[in-house]
Formats: sequence, structure tokens, C-alpha cells
Amino acid sequence: MVTFERALLPGLTLACMVVAIVSSLGAPLIPTIAAENQVSLAEAQWSLTITLLVASVAAPVMGRLGDGPYRRQVFLLSLVAMMLGGVLAALPVGFEPFLVGRGLQGLGLGLTPLAIATAREALPPERMRAGVAMLSTTTAVGVGLGYPVTGLLAKAGGLHLAYCFGAAIAAAALIVSWRVVPESAQRRQERLDIAGAVLLGTGLAGLLLALSKGEKWGWGSGPVIGILVAAAAVLAVWVWWELRVAHPLVPLRLLGEPAVLTASVATLLAAVGMYLLISPVTTFVQTPSSTGYGLGGTVIVAGLVLVPFSASSYLVTRLVPWLVRRTSYEAVLPLSSAVMLGSMVLFIVARDNIWEIVAVMAVAGVGTGSIFAVMPGYLMRAVPAHETSSAMSFNQILRTVGYSTGGALGAVLLQAHTTPGESFPANSGYTVVGVVACVGWVLTAAAAILLPLGRRRRTTTWNRPVRISSRSTGEFE
Repeated sequence: MVTFERALLPGLTLACMVVAIVSSLGAPLIPTIAAENQVSLAEAQWSLTITLLVASVAAPVMGRLGDGPYRRQVFLLSLVAMMLGGVLAALPVGFEPFLVGRGLQGLGLGLTPLAIATAREALPPERMRAGVAMLSTTTAVGVGLGYPVTGLLAKAGGLHLAYCFGAAIAAAALIVSWRVVPESAQRRQERLDIAGAVLLGTGLAGLLLALSKGEKWGWGSGPVIGILVAAAAVLAVWVWWELRVAHPLVPLRLLGEPAVLTASVATLLAAVGMYLLISPVTTFVQTPSSTGYGLGGTVIVAGLVLVPFSASSYLVTRLVPWLVRRTSYEAVLPLSSAVMLGSMVLFIVARDNIWEIVAVMAVAGVGTGSIFAVMPGYLMRAVPAHETSSAMSFNQILRTVGYSTGGALGAVLLQAHTTPGESFPANSGYTVVGVVACVGWVLTAAAAILLPLGRRRRTTTWNRPVRISSRSTGEFE
């Protein structure tokens, strides 16, 4: 048992890290994808869009299935899909099969909530707190590792080598997970909400499509506005349905819990803020020095700038449980938002040299890492054990939407400060991005402070032992 417990967390962390790295095979490689497949940049953008679209539909379905007896099977099958998707994307069989491969890889982006649910159920209380924090921050850590690694591989051996690498690490994670991921203790599988899945998938697909194509089609164009209105209408119907169906795909009723509502709002805002920094920074670093402000770095340099972000995110994960014990969950989130606010202020006033950008990203890693490390604590205090996968999957959806929104918002702000006929925005555009991000982090801190202390807690906190009821209801005792 001791050996199993020691192997479980590294195995789950490996799987989540693979998800984060595979997700980085999209945005940084879009120019290379366009060149090697002889398609436009707009068409190559679908290599990222289709992955997000598939993930938006798959994540809640996987979460609901993961709340029952099939969590292990869903976990392993998602890794199989990622591996096969990597193989298909690596084969020189044309652009359309390549997109199918990227879509298969999207099935794996809902794996992290399943890993968190497994850790909550299988790890002893003294290791569970730190373990869940680690799993929750793999996205931030993986971004900083994935961008430079995939950039180096693509430069050395083209797209095929990069996607072969993705398939290989997915296969490694599959082998490890086969050995260490246990069967779920939940024995009852509730009916799957097919109608809810269709409505949510359709609404999110429309939203993500509009966000990904807005810059190309024009944010005020008829197609973008029409898609956004239609997506909002479908999502409104989905909310109405989920609040009335007996077995909802996503337990929206839990938003009545102050902790769940605050964690959801903070997650969305934090994800927007994270990509309001990452996307503009990578563009800023690659801007030619002839513009008068750019650093003239390559794609690889832009990726390496994110390494301090990953390193500090990882290191702060080790400190968050200690910080929570000495303060509270309610204190850590606004403090982390303040750190992110500081990183954006630093970006506004100091970005003339590469070392200043490195410092910005290191500080941002501390803030982002601590936010995502502490976030499951809010949810797991208010969510019954048998709803963990679904609740975390919904949180993952909010992250995905936030990432897309942050990237799109950054692009819009920079485009607004680009002179017609010029390829690069004015330096003032990056200042505006920083100011908008600062406002977002102030809102994130405000949302965290509004969390009512000690109210309406139906479940335990992480500071108490967690065990499943002997009545097999999935509630905490």
C-alpha cells in the first residue's frame, strides 16, 4: 500500500503534465503548421481551435463519467486518444487528417479533473492537500516547459518530430497510469445527461469559434456577433436545463455555495489574466528591435522566457499548503492576485531588457501557481466526493474559456494600437494590455474577499481527514 501511495501521485502528475505539454503543441507551432501544410495562417489556427472545441465537449462528459465506477477506464482511454492523436498528427497524410489528430488530442484535456478526484479519494489526508495543489498547477508549469521544448523539436525535426514527441510522452503516461491509477470507490453511475452535453458543447463551440476567429473576421462583423449571440442563447438554455434535470451534466446547483461560486468566478478571471500576460509577452519578445522597443527574439527565446514562469509556479506549489495552514484559503487567493497585480505593474514600467521580462514571468509564476494550487481547496470544501470530477471539470471549462478570452482580448487590444499597414503594434498597446490585466486582477482579489467565511459548508475542509461514508453516498464524514 505504501508503495502504491508513493507511486500514485507521481503517476497522476506525469499524466497531467503530458496534458499540459500536448496542449502547447498548438499556438506556438501555427506558423510552422501553415508552412509545412501549405495552408493560410487562418486555416492553421484550426489546429488550436479544434482541440479546444473537442475539449469543451469532452471535459464535462468525462467529469460525469469520472464521478462513477468508470473513472479509471475514462482516464486511460483519454491517454489512448492523446497518443493516437499524436501519431495521426505526426504522419505526413495531409492537413485534414492532421486536424483529426489534434481533435483526438483534445479528448485528453479533461484528464486533470479526473486526476484530482482520484487523488482526493486515494491519497492519505496528510499527502492529499499537497498532491491536489500540485496537480492543479500542472497547466501553468506545463506551459513554460511545453513551449520551448516543442519549439526546439519543431526547429530540429519539423512538425513530425514535435507530434511524435507528444505521442511518445502520452504512451509513457499511459503505461504508468495503467499500473498506478486505482479503480474508483464510487459504485453508482448516474444517468448521463446527453441533452446537457449537446447544449453545452454547442454553446461552448460557438463561443470558442467566435473568440478564435474574431481577429480574422472582425470583432464587429455579422458572423462573429451572430455566433456570439447564438452561443449565449444556447448556453442560457443549457443553464435552464441543468437546473431542472434530475441528473445534470454539471452540478450548477452547487454554485449556490459561496465557496463554489467564488472559486468559479476567480478561476475565470485568473485564466483571462494569465493569458493577458503570456500571449502578449511571447509576441513582445519576438518583435523586431527595429520597431524601437522589441527585443528581436526567436520563437525558441520566447518559449524560454516562460521557463521561469513554470519554475516559480512549481516552487510555490510546495509552499501553498504551509501558507494555508498559517493563514486561510480566504487569504491566499487575494494575496496571490496581489502578486499577479505586481507582475503586471512590473511589465508596464520595466520591459526594455530580456532580464526584465524574465523577472516579470518569475513573479507571475508565483501568483498563478499559488492561485491554481489553492483553488481546489475552495471547491473540495463545498463539493461532495461523488461530485468532485464534475465540479473540477466545470472549473476546467472555465479555465479553457478564460484562456481563450484572455488571448483574444490581448490580440484585440494590440490590434487597436497597430497603425494600418504596419505589422506590429505600438509599444503603448502593451501598456494598455497591462492596465486591463491589472483591473482584472483587482476584480479577482475582490471576488476572493467576498467569499463568506465559514458559511453553508456542507462538507469538510482539507484540514480534516477525508474519507468516504460507509453508506457509500460519497459524502464526507
